[in-house]
Amino acid sequence: MQNRRYYRDQSAWRELQKFLPERLRLDDSTAPEEDFWEWYGNTVHLDRYRNPNAPARVILHHGVGTNGRQMTLILGAPLAKRGFDVVALDNLGYGMTSVSPGMKYTYDDWVRLAVDFVAAENARDKRPVILYGLSAGGMLTYHVAAAAPRGAVQGIVGMAFLDQRHQQVRDETSHDILTSRLGIPIMSFLAKTPLASLRYPMTLASKMSALANVPGAMKVFLGDRTSAGNVASPRFLSSYMNYIPAIEPELFDVCPILLTQPAADRWTPLHLSTPVLSKINRVAVQEVMLENAGHYPLEDPGLQQMVDSIEAFLRRVIANTTKSAP
Repeated sequence: MQNRRYYRDQSAWRELQKFLPERLRLDDSTAPEEDFWEWYGNTVHLDRYRNPNAPARVILHHGVGTNGRQMTLILGAPLAKRGFDVVALDNLGYGMTSVSPGMKYTYDDWVRLAVDFVAAENARDKRPVILYGLSAGGMLTYHVAAAAPRGAVQGIVGMAFLDQRHQQVRDETSHDILTSRLGIPIMSFLAKTPLASLRYPMTLASKMSALANVPGAMKVFLGDRTSAGNVASPRFLSSYMNYIPAIEPELFDVCPILLTQPAADRWTPLHLSTPVLSKINRVAVQEVMLENAGHYPLEDPGLQQMVDSIEAFLRRVIANTTKSAP
């Protein structure tokens, strides 16, 4: 067991929520329970809103520039108020999760961790599980649903679904075209050398400057080493950029999908999710545009539309799951 770290001791998320509508700001009485889950020597931090009477459990996933508490602020707490059991997970290298010394994790480990967490939650009870992911977390929900045992996940929601194997996606989400065309191949080369564990700033690897559309919020994000100010290794970056899903989009038949696309997203606009979503025709795919909202949405009416559309999606999934139950 690693040292346990808590958001109660961190100021960044408190500063960030000043840029959110007042209804979404948390205090000590409304903040989530801070829980932990042990996974192969890693102490994984969880923001939890427990509700044993909730009809479904929602698991929130961050991307490569955010963390679990930032998911709690915009979605976890609002969904909990609407009666859902919600948990936001800090994956390896992010948030308050403590990584086992010497672990050389890859994006594949992110997927394995998330799949195992779904199994652990399903072992507690058999309520429907729906996954949400922001930015890279959106495609993570797809990868987890594809890799998990059949029936483990009943629905996925993403702020974007980015297949980094597509050159256009790489070009538009990387820091610049040189990083996309030259830097990514270099990272893939370094991943196979003793330099695989180098620490490379995510602000240089990606278009992190477009994470939020509010300058004051960007200053908070970039100063936070647990989210946008983080670093990653060539090993992780190479595995992320080249990950092969267990089920390709043409064959994906696991569960329905909802895309909640911020209309003012300067990092991952709608067309970058097309290479994935346009190929999925075996399950229902819905797209909702969030008015005035940036990549990490701080703005209304997009924030309100996001929560409303996700709640409606959850209730449809719950209804369909009840109908299909034996």
